[in-house]
Amino acid sequence: MLVRALLVLLLMLNLGVTAWWGLRAPVSPPAPDAQPLGIARLQLLSERDAPAARANARPAIGAPSAALRDATATVPPPAPAPASPPADAAPTSTPEANAPEPVAALAKNARCYSFGPFESADLAGSARQYLQPLAQRIAVREQRAAPARGWRVLLPPQPSREQAQAVAQRIAAAGFNDYFVVADGAEANAIALGRYRTEDAARKRAQALNAGGFAAQAEPLGDARASTWLDVVAGEGFDPDAAQAAIAVQRRGIDCAKLR
Repeated sequence: MLVRALLVLLLMLNLGVTAWWGLRAPVSPPAPDAQPLGIARLQLLSERDAPAARANARPAIGAPSAALRDATATVPPPAPAPASPPADAAPTSTPEANAPEPVAALAKNARCYSFGPFESADLAGSARQYLQPLAQRIAVREQRAAPARGWRVLLPPQPSREQAQAVAQRIAAAGFNDYFVVADGAEANAIALGRYRTEDAARKRAQALNAGGFAAQAEPLGDARASTWLDVVAGEGFDPDAAQAAIAVQRRGIDCAKLR
């Protein structure tokens, strides 16, 4: 019973203290001490620097910052868009438009002649200078005359008679016939490999020997000098008779289609 009475007493005391604490009047802050006149109040360093720090942290509303002003000042204005040319403006020139036109084809009624033969390049050059102002076009053509006595195939002279005989034996072993070793003269120790009426036959024989490992050559017999001709496309007012008389050579009419 005594313990119960003590518990009830403690409970009542707690309830009374709680009610007093909740119903008591708020304690007013102590009045500041009156500062004597002429003496400044003491301040801590943190209290003195706090207002300045708050002022620096909060810029004034409505005033742009220095960084914003600098950014706006350095931004260049946008470049104006290029104006499109009017629809009726003439198009500008292009490399394709400025390219030179190809040489025009020969007219259907063009006249063409061949003048020659000229015995030397100097005579052909002089005649070309004379015909150049009178002609539309001049082409130089060389023509080799066929040899009068045909063609031959041979191997150049060897250093000695023995070496020439040894090469001749190798030629026979390779299956080639119609050969002999030249005994004397300017072509001594050369190996003749046949004579032919046409150039084609002689060159075929030489090619066959070259394929077999022998340095055979096809050469013409007799005079096979080349002659020079001038193929001319006549210009307006061209007189073929006067041109032939001036350069003193033969004249032949040719098909202009060969010069296109």
